[in-house]
Parts: sequence; C-alpha cells; structure tokens
Amino acid sequence: MNRKTGVVFILALVAGVITVACDRGSKSSASDKTIKSANTGGLTITIASDTGEVKSGDNDLILSFADESGKTVDVGAASLKFHMPAMGLMAEMNDVATLTTTDIPGRYRARVHVEMPGTFEAQVNYQGPKGTGQVSMNVTAK
Repeated sequence: MNRKTGVVFILALVAGVITVACDRGSKSSASDKTIKSANTGGLTITIASDTGEVKSGDNDLILSFADESGKTVDVGAASLKFHMPAMGLMAEMNDVATLTTTDIPGRYRARVHVEMPGTFEAQVNYQGPKGTGQVSMNVTAK
C-alpha cells in the first residue's frame, strides 16, 4: 500500500468512528422511556433509558433538563450519582455516572455501573446558565 492510500484509509476510518460516536449521542428521545423525573428551579429533570429501568450492572441512561415548555435547555456542568446509605454491615454505595454531552443541549448520555439491586437515591446536580441546583429521586435498580 502506498503512502497516499494509507492516509486515505486512515481518514476514512477516523470519519467512520466519528460518525458512529455522533449517532450514539443523538439517539431520538422518542425511544427513551422515563425512569424518574423531578422538578426544581423551573426545570424538569428526567432520567430515562431505552428499557425504562435501571438494572444492577452497567447502564446506559439519558439525563435531560427541560424548561416549563418541555424544551431541553443547556444547564452547563451536570452530575448524576446513585447513592445507597450504609445498612448494617453493608458499606455506603456511591455509583457515579460518567456524563457526556449529546448534540442536543440539555441532554446527556450517562454511563453508570450500579453495584446491586435495590432502592437508590439518584442525586443530580447542575451548575451553569440556568443557575445552580440539585434534586434527588428514589430509583429502584432491578
């Protein structure tokens, strides 16, 4: 393979990887099923997935922020953590999600490993153009 062909091949490979990555982040909200939502500071904060549930193990979720009209809005920095307090001999659990932005402002892809089935407190924090806020929602992992 000559040098020019090698460069074209590498560019095509990079373009393919970028296309796949962008497609994952722009998944249609119509296919998402709400797991839980809460209101705070004039925003509706929603945790959703394609199955409508959180499971023990690895999860791909969507965290979104919407104004009163239902339009997603950019909140800047956001975080999501699944917390379960210590019980008996069991230690406290804090399963922190890794958030990535999508092509829709106010919509984040959240990847998290939930350690076990049970009821967790999903803690959401944000800070940015819409101010600073936090909300907690009880979520059951299956």
